[in-house]
Amino acid sequence: MTERSFIFVLLFRKKMTKAERTKQFIIEKSAPIFNTKGVAGTAMSDIMEATKLAKGSLYVHFENKEELSYAAVDYNLDSLAERIEAAVNKRQTAKSKLFAFVDLYDDPLNPPLIGGCPMLNFGMEADDTSPVIRQKVNKHVQASPQLLARIIEQGIIDGEFKKNWNSKEFGIKVFAMIEGGILISRVSGNNEQMGILIKMIKKEIQENSI
Repeated sequence: MTERSFIFVLLFRKKMTKAERTKQFIIEKSAPIFNTKGVAGTAMSDIMEATKLAKGSLYVHFENKEELSYAAVDYNLDSLAERIEAAVNKRQTAKSKLFAFVDLYDDPLNPPLIGGCPMLNFGMEADDTSPVIRQKVNKHVQASPQLLARIIEQGIIDGEFKKNWNSKEFGIKVFAMIEGGILISRVSGNNEQMGILIKMIKKEIQENSI
């Protein structure tokens, strides 16, 4: 979270009611649990242990686990989006922005969020079980390649990249390679193949740079 975002959160929380602060507290505490154990694998007892709240207190703010899971999924996805935005916005050139995006995923065994990539985690689980969560994930799945494409298009305008570079194809390919690399790394227990993929991606960026 950037300093500006942190200040905004502090100001926002000051305006929240006690009930709203408690609800937000529950979401923040439960989000990494859902991202690690999955929706099906997370029990309300896990949330009770993390929040130190009684079950009755939880149900005051959320009708059931399903409703809480929706909020937790949103929180995880938005948190990842904020990390990406912060990493990219720190850089000035389009080329360095692309590198920053890729480098954010260079160590899947120590991911930006506890539990790993929420798009991969919730997307795989919700594919056949939750149309609501699948739709939430899909929104972010579409956003990442689009972000990469916009960076490239701006880079072409600024004279950083070759004019014939297909930004849309690159965005889709890189996103698929990264998500696949995350899965391989988590299953194999090492980042070797992700390292190879990132080198390939950076090589293509270099080849399309002027």
